[in-house]
Amino acid sequence: MNEIEGLFSLLEQRKAVKIEGSYTNYLFDAGIDKIGKKIGEEAMELVIAAKNKDKNEIVNEAADLIYHMLVLLVEQGCSYEHVANELALRQQKVGNLKQVTKKGDL
Repeated sequence: MNEIEGLFSLLEQRKAVKIEGSYTNYLFDAGIDKIGKKIGEEAMELVIAAKNKDKNEIVNEAADLIYHMLVLLVEQGCSYEHVANELALRQQKVGNLKQVTKKGDL
C-alpha cells in the first residue's frame, strides 16, 4: 500500500468513525462547499509556491492539495480503485487519441 492509498483508507475510516476534534471530520461535516473551497485555496497556494520557485512550499502545498482532493473523493463516494483505474486507462493514451475508448465504470 502506498502513502496515498493509505491516506485514502484512513479518510474512509474517519468518515465512518468520527473522532472529536478531527480536522478531517470537520471537513466532512462542513460538506462539499467547504471542501471545494479548501481545494481552490490549496491549488492557488501551490501555483504561488511554484511561481516563487520555493521547492519546500511546493511540496507542502501539493500535499495539502492532495489531502483535500482525497477528502472530496471520499465525501463523494469515490474509491481509491476508481481513481487508480482511471489513471491506468490514461496511461494507455497515445498522443491525443486514447487506445481504450471505454472509461472505467464507477
